[in-house]
Amino acid sequence: MTGRPAPAMLPPSLRVWLGLIAALAALAVIVLGVLYAGHDEPGTVDRWIIQPTADSVRPPWRNVALAMDFWGEPAGAATLVAAAVAGCLLFRRPRAAVLIVAGIGTAVATTTLLKSLVGRTIHGDNLSYPSGHTAFATALALMVALLATGRLGLGRTAGTLLVLAAALVAGAAMGWAQVSLGAHYPTDVLGGWCTALAVIPATAWLIDRVADRLADAGRRERH
Repeated sequence: MTGRPAPAMLPPSLRVWLGLIAALAALAVIVLGVLYAGHDEPGTVDRWIIQPTADSVRPPWRNVALAMDFWGEPAGAATLVAAAVAGCLLFRRPRAAVLIVAGIGTAVATTTLLKSLVGRTIHGDNLSYPSGHTAFATALALMVALLATGRLGLGRTAGTLLVLAAALVAGAAMGWAQVSLGAHYPTDVLGGWCTALAVIPATAWLIDRVADRLADAGRRERH
């Protein structure tokens, strides 16, 4: 059981494609941030999609949206992260547990910083771009999909499709809830989704690099 390398958090078969997607997503975040910096109302694209209000949906769908929103709030998010970390540790995947914590931390920190820099607001002085709830949900889904890809040994095409599908479903579900509840503009949601797509592959790659170097250093010391 010794000497076997830990599975990579960013499977080698996915690195090129996810690296390209991450770069494009980062560009989209920057472009949207520049376009809507300092704005306090929906843009043209937002009006094409939906005019967000506090009562855009009625029960029972409003209850669904509120339930989705809860899992992006501190209490709900902490519960999901704790469950994910516990599952990683239960299956003896400490590197995966580090990815969950670091990935969520990076996504949350990035959206918080961008909100202050962009200064877009909704309903008064509530900073809205990018959507932290959407970034959180997308980031968590991305990391779970990356772990599943490595665990199942999926190839480049199947792995990339799984990761993107997970990101799309999670981002769309949380994004719908945020827009329906009037908490964000649609372009805020797109910015949050792209933020997760940009930071999670980079975080996974960095964790792999650091962990591999530490493992190499440990092997050299033993010899």
